[in-house]
Amino acid sequence: MTTNSSNTMALAPNTSNKRETICIFGTGDFGRALGHKLIQCGYPVVYGSRSTKITNLIPKDAEVLGHAEAAQKAAIIIIAIQRQHYNFLTPLAEILHGKVLVDISNNLKLKQYPESNAEYLAQLLPGSKVVKGFNTVSAWALQSGTLDASRQVFICGDDVEAKQMVMNLVRALSLTPVDKGSLLAAQEIENYPLQLFPMWKFPMLLSLGLTVFFFLYCLALDVIYPYIYEKSDVSFYIAISIPNQVCPVMALVLLGLVYLPGIFAAIIQLYRGTKYRRFPDWLDKWMLCRKQLGLIALAFASLHVVLSLVSPLRTFESWRTSRRIVSQALNNQTEPLDNTDAWLSDSYLALGILGFFLFVVLGITSLPSVSNSVNWREFRFVQSKLGYLALILCTAHTLVRGGDWFLSPSAYKWYLPNVYMLSLVIPCAVLVVKCVLILPCIDKPLTQIRQGWERNPKHSE
Repeated sequence: MTTNSSNTMALAPNTSNKRETICIFGTGDFGRALGHKLIQCGYPVVYGSRSTKITNLIPKDAEVLGHAEAAQKAAIIIIAIQRQHYNFLTPLAEILHGKVLVDISNNLKLKQYPESNAEYLAQLLPGSKVVKGFNTVSAWALQSGTLDASRQVFICGDDVEAKQMVMNLVRALSLTPVDKGSLLAAQEIENYPLQLFPMWKFPMLLSLGLTVFFFLYCLALDVIYPYIYEKSDVSFYIAISIPNQVCPVMALVLLGLVYLPGIFAAIIQLYRGTKYRRFPDWLDKWMLCRKQLGLIALAFASLHVVLSLVSPLRTFESWRTSRRIVSQALNNQTEPLDNTDAWLSDSYLALGILGFFLFVVLGITSLPSVSNSVNWREFRFVQSKLGYLALILCTAHTLVRGGDWFLSPSAYKWYLPNVYMLSLVIPCAVLVVKCVLILPCIDKPLTQIRQGWERNPKHSE
């Protein structure tokens, strides 16, 4: 008898897995996309709308009712409308009392209102449990299913139970909820979609400023100087030659700037004798954008490779080659092969190829999909050890290319050094100081400091 009862219970349908009804106020793009996704995940969806007429835009299995009727059917109501239309919710305050309201709205610009949209909604409906969420997910991503780049959903709210309900809903949609705390964090969450590459602002501005400086520097030395003193018009250098000087210079300088803040951090820690004090704000911000600086450097290096490959196709190169051949034929002379120049040329190319290869490895490893698949030790080995090796190879590549210019008086036009000489300042400084820091007499106390040892413990207070 007991056995039969047990079997009957085992075969009975499990009603605990039944999904609760979700109400959505708003039938715009995001409301429809979210409703479609909820239906796919097994949730009954009811739309609250001014018009109860069902159109082909509404998901097939969804129900459309008036706002009051729809709200009565669900404990969770997703507010998929803009802030300026929130006033229609005030007459529904009694029906919405105790309901979980998920505010998904965004603004058109930063600091558009004194308080966040979610806080404003909570003020309009003090009896409801307002939770901020889903505002960082796009309608297109929900419709197309390409959620890899926006899988995280930031959640905040004052009611712990309501917030947990929304987080469970997020997980059911195969997304990752991130609890940001109370509703005070709503303004920060609403600002996320409005920030256009926030970590790229400083690297981009720095790169743009340096690019303009080096371009004008090369323009003055390679185009304006010959025109003034030699009456030679080589303005066509602006198209290929000068960019092919600026790109490797920028790549090397930016790569040096990636590792320079680490040098500063080590020196500061040695000076203070502790790791328990914050770095200066400028150094903190610099260290946070090293990845972006490295990727921009890789872009310049890649452009340098392309420009170098197309350089032999230029009319100027064809003219110079044919002129040399005709000159040798008229003089009945053949220039012998200079083994030294051949060695320098091959070494220059080999160092450049190896340096660029490691550059690409660094760039690939910094991608989230790759960095998430390696452990911390492996990531540090690639970014630190291989990174410094890439810096050494690229610096050597530049030295072999133009090392003899340091001793050539003709390289100092207007008493200014060649642009390649300028590009070596930061990388060489980084490598020299790094060689000093890895000396046992300095590396040992630095390692102890980074492991928690303090020269004077009172500094940590």
